[in-house]
Amino acid sequence: MRSDDVRSLLQAAVPTAAAGAIAAVVSALVAGGKGALGSVVATLVVILFMGIGFVVLQRTAKSLPHLFQAMGLMLYTAQILLLFVFVATFKNTTLFNPKAFAITLVATTLVWIAAQARAHMKAKILYVEPDPVKGDTPDKSGPTS
Repeated sequence: MRSDDVRSLLQAAVPTAAAGAIAAVVSALVAGGKGALGSVVATLVVILFMGIGFVVLQRTAKSLPHLFQAMGLMLYTAQILLLFVFVATFKNTTLFNPKAFAITLVATTLVWIAAQARAHMKAKILYVEPDPVKGDTPDKSGPTS
C-alpha cells in the first residue's frame, strides 16, 4: 500500500475511532457498561468493514482502473447492507445494549464517510500522468524544414 493510501486510511480511521470513544463515554453514562461495550463493538465493526473496503478499493484502482467507480459504488452498497445485517443480527442481544450499538454504528459510519471524503478532497492527486523526462533535449514537435 502506498504511503498516500495509508495517510488517507488514517485520516478516516482516526476520526472514526475518536467518534467511537465519545459514543462509548456517552453510552456508558446513559446505558451503563453494556452501552459502552455496544459502542466499542460498533466502532470496531465500522473500522474493520470500512478499512477492508478501502484496501479492496485501492487494489482495484491499481489493477483494474476501469472498474474503479463501479467497484466503489458496489462496495459502499455492500458495506451498508452488511452493517444493516449486523444491526438486525444483534437487535435482541443481551451481550451489550443494542440501541447504543445501532446508534454508534450509524454515527461512526457517517464519520468515516465524511472523513474519507475530506481526505480525498485534501489529497493532491494527479489526474494526468506526466511524461517521464527522457533527457535534456526536447522532442521534435512540428514539421522540420
